Order: sequence, then C-alpha cells, then structure tokens
Amino acid sequence: MLEVEVVEIRGYCPVYKVGDKMVIDNPRIVLDKDDPLCTSALSSLMDYVQDLENGAEPDKLGLTKAEDRKHAYVQCEEPCKLYTYGGTVVFRCRRIRARSKQFLGKYKKRKLT
Repeated sequence: MLEVEVVEIRGYCPVYKVGDKMVIDNPRIVLDKDDPLCTSALSSLMDYVQDLENGAEPDKLGLTKAEDRKHAYVQCEEPCKLYTYGGTVVFRCRRIRARSKQFLGKYKKRKLT
C-alpha cells in the first residue's frame, strides 16, 4: 500500500490543498469522504505505483535524494502558473502496511452510484 500526501503546490490548484492524502491499495484507491482525486495527478502517479508498492527503492527510480529514501516525490503534469492558470502539485509517496482494519477505518470507502 502507498500513502500519497500533497506536500507542495506551486501556483493554484483547484482540486488539492497541502495535507490532502489518499491511500493506494493496488488496484483500489482508498479515499476518505473529503479527499479529492484529480485525473492529471492520477496519470502521473500511476507510472510509479506498481513499482513502489512492490518494493522498488525510490532513490533508484530517481524519485528522491539519498537522505530521504523512504519517500518518493512525484508531481502532476499540470504546468505551473507561469504557463497556465493552474498549479503544479508535488506528492510525497511512502509505502505502508495495513496492520489492522482499524488503520483502514480512517480511510472510509466510498460507494459508487
């Protein structure tokens, strides 16, 4: 499982705010009822989800610095406000393990209608 957290926004993002989180339990994306999901961000994250969930080292993938090996940093593909009215969002990903149903309880599942 991966925990993905918004750590920086360069410019303006109409979807995310710093601190927003999601959990990816491949193939599911586990969202809290208030957590947004952006398709631009999702397309950037999906390039790395499988590898990171299966134990790939973020520094070997070029997604972090040697001193921060537990995290991978990925940004959405939206250009910053220099080029558009949107903003670039930087995500910090870390591999986690669900130790209990109590852990997943804080990430309530949504029903699709």
